[in-house]
Amino acid sequence: MTAAFLSSEFVHNYRRNPSAIAGSAILVIFAVIVTLGPWLVWQDPYDIASLNLLDSYKPPMWLPGGDAAYPLGTDGQGRDLLAAIFYGTRVSVMIGLTAMAFSCLLGTAAGILAGYYGGVIDSVLMRIADVQLSFPSMLIALFLMSAFGTGVDKVLIALTAVGWVVYARTVRGQTLSEIEKEYVQAARVAGLSDTKIILRHILPNVTTPLIVVATVQVGTFILIEASLSFLGVGVPITQPSLGLLIKNGFDVLFSGLWWTSVFPGLFIMALVFGINLFGDFLRDELNPRLK
Repeated sequence: MTAAFLSSEFVHNYRRNPSAIAGSAILVIFAVIVTLGPWLVWQDPYDIASLNLLDSYKPPMWLPGGDAAYPLGTDGQGRDLLAAIFYGTRVSVMIGLTAMAFSCLLGTAAGILAGYYGGVIDSVLMRIADVQLSFPSMLIALFLMSAFGTGVDKVLIALTAVGWVVYARTVRGQTLSEIEKEYVQAARVAGLSDTKIILRHILPNVTTPLIVVATVQVGTFILIEASLSFLGVGVPITQPSLGLLIKNGFDVLFSGLWWTSVFPGLFIMALVFGINLFGDFLRDELNPRLK
């Protein structure tokens, strides 16, 4: 099976696509940061005992006054900025992946129900989706966070609420296409229940477009969460993400302490850039209409 995969068209096209290779390389780097982050830095930036206010706002080590112990400098509390970014990256990625999983589950269930059963279920779910799509996702998330308060769990609820729609509409369209095919009709004639038809036949054949949507949506969720945290309605200071680090740095950005905001911003830009590069490759490879 491994040999067949390595010789497949997918791998062949991947090797010939510099953007896909660059995107996956960036994602591998961030995967290492997320999994091994606490062991790659010497300081726990949120352990008060390890902080020294005398080290606050040290510039990056290559600038005058910099310290090699703080490669990217420090913030106002004397935290190693590189360590804070590594810890913040873990929170941002965790939120992005978890919200994507919840959105995918909810949206896939809604899309299959709407496409398979049609009628009132389809009309109600799609009208809800149409109403939601008429508002910007950021506006809906901001409204929900203002109503529920801050916290990682609240952010996940808000992101799931704005993210399920794209899955629902995608899966509904695929389901409508699949239920007209002969193998589904044969399964009905054979007496299989709706649940078995959906799980055995419909669901496996609608997963391909979901992979593409899910990949790109992780980056979108990371940006939305960063925006919410920047506005002060996202994650709390005890669980800082990259967005919160950018906000903290922005407060002193125009005082010449640019590194406290620029470096977290560069990290989140690189992360989303890598996700989008690899997501574009998956879209081209997994969408038969683009072949």
